Amino acid sequence: MDSETHQRRRRGNATHNTVITEKRLKRSEVLAKKKAFEQLIKAAHAEKDHLASFPSYRHFQINGLSVCLKSGYGNKLSSTVKQYIQTLLKLNMEGPYGSEWQEEEKVKRREMVDHEARYIFVHEVANSNADDMTTEDTSTSCLENGGPLVGFVHYRFVLEEEVPVLYVYELQLDSRVQGKGLGKFLIELIELIAQKNCMGAVMLTVQKANLLAMNFYISKLRYIISSTSPSKVNPMIEKSYEILCKTFNDEAKTVFEDSG
Repeated sequence: MDSETHQRRRRGNATHNTVITEKRLKRSEVLAKKKAFEQLIKAAHAEKDHLASFPSYRHFQINGLSVCLKSGYGNKLSSTVKQYIQTLLKLNMEGPYGSEWQEEEKVKRREMVDHEARYIFVHEVANSNADDMTTEDTSTSCLENGGPLVGFVHYRFVLEEEVPVLYVYELQLDSRVQGKGLGKFLIELIELIAQKNCMGAVMLTVQKANLLAMNFYISKLRYIISSTSPSKVNPMIEKSYEILCKTFNDEAKTVFEDSG
C-alpha cells in the first residue's frame, strides 16, 4: 500500500469515527432530554394539590355565581362523584359526538378513573353564605365541607411528540353555571398550573360539532389548531375532532404550531 492510499484510508476512518461519535453524542443528548422531560412529568403528577400554589383561584364569585375549587385524583373518586361525572359527560357530550358517543363513553369511563387523571372539582357555595365570608373563609369552608358539584376539569401531564404538556381531557360544567366566566377562569388556572410545572403547552381535543367550545377556545382564549391535529397532518382524512393548543416556549411552538 503506498503512502497516499494509506493517508486516504486514515482520513476516511477518522471521518467515519467522527460521524459515529457525533451520532452517539446526539443519541445520548436525546435520551438525556427525554429522561429530564419524564422527570418533569413525574414531579408534576406527584404534587398533591396543584391549587395550593394559587390560593386566589380556590374561589370564584361573579354574576350571582359563587363556587370553590378542590383537587382530586382519578383513582380516588367516590361512587357519587363517578356517577356525577358520567351523567354530566353524557348530558354535555352525547350531542357533539353523535353516533360515536356509545363507544366514546366507554373510553371516557376508563379514562376518568386512571391513576394519572388529575381533577379540579367545582363546588357551588350558597350565595347567602358567601356574601358574608372572605375568600379565605370560603376556601376553608369548601375544603372542609364542599357543596354540590357543578363541574370539573380532568387533566393530565403527558409527553406529546416528546414535549411535556398539560393535556385537558375534559372541562365540563352544568348548564346553569355556563356563560358566567367560570370556564375562562378554569382555563386560566390550568395554564398557570402548566407553566408552574414547566410544561411546554396546554393541549385539548374538541369535537368539530361542538361549535360553542371551538369558538370559546379559539376566539376567546386564543388557542390554535395544532400542527398535530388530523386536519393539519392529513386534510384528506376527515376526522370529527381538532387538537388545539397554547404553547409557552419555543420548542413547543416549533412542534405544535409550525406546520410543515
